[in-house]
Amino acid sequence: MDETITLKVDPDEPDPELIERAAQVIRDGGLVAFPTETVYGLGADAMNERAVRRIFEAKGRPADNPLIVHVADREMLSTVAAQISSRAERLIQHFWPGPLTLVLKRGPEVALSVSAGLETVAVRMPRSKVALQLLESAGRPIAAPSANASGRLSPTSAQHVLEDLGGKIDIVLDAGPANIGIESTVLDLTSDPPVILRPGWITKEALSEIAGPVDRTRSEDRLRSSPGTRHRHYSPLARLVLAEGATGSDLQRICQELLTQGPVGFVGHTDIVIDDPGFRKVILENSPEQYARSIYGAMRFLDECEPVAIVVEGIADRGQGEAVMDRLRRAASWREPGQHR
Repeated sequence: MDETITLKVDPDEPDPELIERAAQVIRDGGLVAFPTETVYGLGADAMNERAVRRIFEAKGRPADNPLIVHVADREMLSTVAAQISSRAERLIQHFWPGPLTLVLKRGPEVALSVSAGLETVAVRMPRSKVALQLLESAGRPIAAPSANASGRLSPTSAQHVLEDLGGKIDIVLDAGPANIGIESTVLDLTSDPPVILRPGWITKEALSEIAGPVDRTRSEDRLRSSPGTRHRHYSPLARLVLAEGATGSDLQRICQELLTQGPVGFVGHTDIVIDDPGFRKVILENSPEQYARSIYGAMRFLDECEPVAIVVEGIADRGQGEAVMDRLRRAASWREPGQHR
């Protein structure tokens, strides 16, 4: 593929002709990157095995990492999931469309690669008007992980998608920045009580109010059912140093020590000042909303300077901050073999 076409669409009133153009690509077995309220997704017909495999090829994604299937309505959901419990009904009624992915029993028509050989399927209904209209126009469920190279920072803009996948996919629907900026909560409903496999914008407390008791797991076997939990994810190119509970002087010391090795980036809510040409910073508000919306873009920006490390100041690990810290801890714990940057 020589060129990825970018189609600019209004997030509130998408042009039906542009949406239909992208929908035709989906029906023809192609790949379309599109915005959701969380991050940009890379979509293909979830019922077309060959098309789904193209997602894995474009991203360089491990074949044992399942995908999320996006649906437009209940009728489409019935073609994806084999059964929908009363608990699932309550959650759907309350949280869909929105950033909640449910793990259900897989329907027989779903491409096998979507579920990475499992008998379950992860499915959600996005809130984005562009995403919903694309699904409606295509007339079929769309499998869509984040539209980035596997392991890299999730894309919150069309430009991020092009940086990673330009020339490897057919179309990008550009509707501006994602509203939330962090991936959906993944809840496994094939067990009782349900289990959170990946924390997201919808918290455990909010889920418990509707579904009753909800657990959280870190079991490798259970995490196989969810995307974004076992392989490398959410990582900048540089080494990520996560500073939790650090004072301003602590942050300054960490950055100055790293500067002896080369350029350093910093993202945080404490505005530290270091007079060094190799130091670059992005200052955010101390809130889950600001961190979620900005953290991936900030780290992509800092990566441009090829720093030896990016230091990220943590936020409170509660409520929606839990999802932000989950992503940062995953990224900070990963090291490439022989990695020095």
